[in-house]
Amino acid sequence: MPELPEVETIKNTLNLLVKDKTIDRVSVHLARIIQRPDDINEFAFMLAGHTIQSVERRGKFLRILMDGLVLVSHLRMEGRYGLYSSQDPVEKHTHVVFHFNDGTELRYKDVRQFGTMHLFATGEDLVNLPLSKLGVEPLDESFTLEQFKKILTGKKTKIKSVLLNQVYVVGIGNIYVDESLFEAGIHPEQPTDSLADKQLEILHGSIVRILLESIEAGGSSIKSYVDGQGEMGMFQQELQVYGRENKPCINCGLLIEKIVVGGRGTHFCPRCQRFKVRTTI
Repeated sequence: MPELPEVETIKNTLNLLVKDKTIDRVSVHLARIIQRPDDINEFAFMLAGHTIQSVERRGKFLRILMDGLVLVSHLRMEGRYGLYSSQDPVEKHTHVVFHFNDGTELRYKDVRQFGTMHLFATGEDLVNLPLSKLGVEPLDESFTLEQFKKILTGKKTKIKSVLLNQVYVVGIGNIYVDESLFEAGIHPEQPTDSLADKQLEILHGSIVRILLESIEAGGSSIKSYVDGQGEMGMFQQELQVYGRENKPCINCGLLIEKIVVGGRGTHFCPRCQRFKVRTTI
């Protein structure tokens, strides 16, 4: 699933490709992609004649802002957007097509068919699901060390599970949680309330730095991810633990292990990220 850096990259690409384009009509070939409204004809009718003003991101969601409307899109596992000429053959698994009045088309393709689209009047998207319960943005100015500590205070859950919970911090995702915990030397199963202030400071800095570096590299193309222009990300070449099961740790040489935490495959170094048992007196 595309995580924050990948969705941010797609957002930036779409701003280059579709900003100021006006929708002539919309074709929906798979109804379940459209979650709001629940009538695909109403969805198409509402969008016709509207101009895309900008594309923003909230967590792992894209927000396509138009004059009076906001389209909230989640790519899920393998959703992707691309700009085409109306004369280009329509590829398999193309489920939604936004036909612009200049003869181009924004096409949404999704092999797994898990992606979603919600259409709102301007101002309603942030106060309704799926966006209303999302936590703080890790690249926002509000994501200070103090705010990070406040979010984690009192939580006994495994630190990886907390970081993956979009109610607390959005968009980090499985790849970047593993990478951040490795850099901070924290075991993914470490109870959150057992972490020292210094560990939280290092972890906070690691999260921000790794996300920014991945955005700079265009994200991580682990499986099928490409941006709106079909370009792969390159940050997968910089990953230190994710996807490196049974390969030597870059720091100590011990083999990277893979376990399951919160239902997610989790990569870590058992030496550099030792589980620390809290002692009581």
